[in-house]
Amino acid sequence: EVQLVESGGGLVQTGGSLRLSCSASGFSFEHYAIGWFRQAPGKDREGVSCLSFGSTYYADSVKGRFAISSDNTKNTVYLKMNKLKPEDTAVYYCAADLIGSLLDSRGYDYWGQGTQVTVSS
Repeated sequence: EVQLVESGGGLVQTGGSLRLSCSASGFSFEHYAIGWFRQAPGKDREGVSCLSFGSTYYADSVKGRFAISSDNTKNTVYLKMNKLKPEDTAVYYCAADLIGSLLDSRGYDYWGQGTQVTVSS
């Protein structure tokens, strides 16, 4: 069974940091790209970052503040979020993709349940 489980969300003040984790199981981790997406209330799902076959990609809104990395021995991808802003508040999802959809959520095959990130002002 393919499974993605996010963790690490929480409440943080503006300027603070969080590290999200995405633990994957049930598929060959190295054959998939892993993306992070977020969705705020009343807004569309937004691509935040992805790790696609050795390359990293970021939305303009998070460049220089967020960093994606992986530990293949643990089948886990991380999203370190620094200098958080209230507009970063959202549910964050990780997803797995076979074909390299980068930050386009429509191409992703498997999704986690999400983890809430709330940044207070």
